[in-house]
Amino acid sequence: MTNRRGLLIILSSPSGAGKSTLARRLMQWDAGLRFSISATTRKPRPGEEHGREYFFLSEEAFKREVGNGGMLEHAHVFGNFYGSPAGPVKETIDAGNDVLFDVDWQGEQQIRNSDLGKHALSIFILPPSIKELHRRLVTRAQDSEEVITRRMNKSWDEISHWGAYDYVLINDDLDATEAQLKTIITAERMRREQQPMLQDHVRTLQTEFEEMS
Repeated sequence: MTNRRGLLIILSSPSGAGKSTLARRLMQWDAGLRFSISATTRKPRPGEEHGREYFFLSEEAFKREVGNGGMLEHAHVFGNFYGSPAGPVKETIDAGNDVLFDVDWQGEQQIRNSDLGKHALSIFILPPSIKELHRRLVTRAQDSEEVITRRMNKSWDEISHWGAYDYVLINDDLDATEAQLKTIITAERMRREQQPMLQDHVRTLQTEFEEMS
């Protein structure tokens, strides 16, 4: 048995708040951190491999997994199903490694209510202002004006669920927010339920105490 059980680290935010950059920095910080590989019913794109970018499933197989409780969370997006398979996540956290999830508030709630929910750590990233959120979306030059407008319209619905998360950080300074994330994760790894060896250790202490009495 490992000295600790891994965490399900959930990062959520509206587009442009810095979540993806922070996730990349966390992966660089800890080589043992694993990014959750989603399952999808969409067809693989050129260069994509099953089990690397996604687990590619038929719609029938996907729905069967959902019915059997095999998905920690799932959603229907643009005509396809997406979800987080529970099996690989459980294997990873049982081996003592954390799994990083990039999901919205609905995904966070599904993971929280799953069998592995007690090992979940959810963190919401807020922008310093709506004006700054819009500026970041424009300056990263990844989306058309139409897409930016759609992302901005969706942002308040996402922000409105901030109160459901364990931690909420205002990302007005990327380096400072990164440091806060590392502090939170380091502390949460030491939660009692994340250390399965503690019960055996206490039993050993009890035996030693009784032998001395």
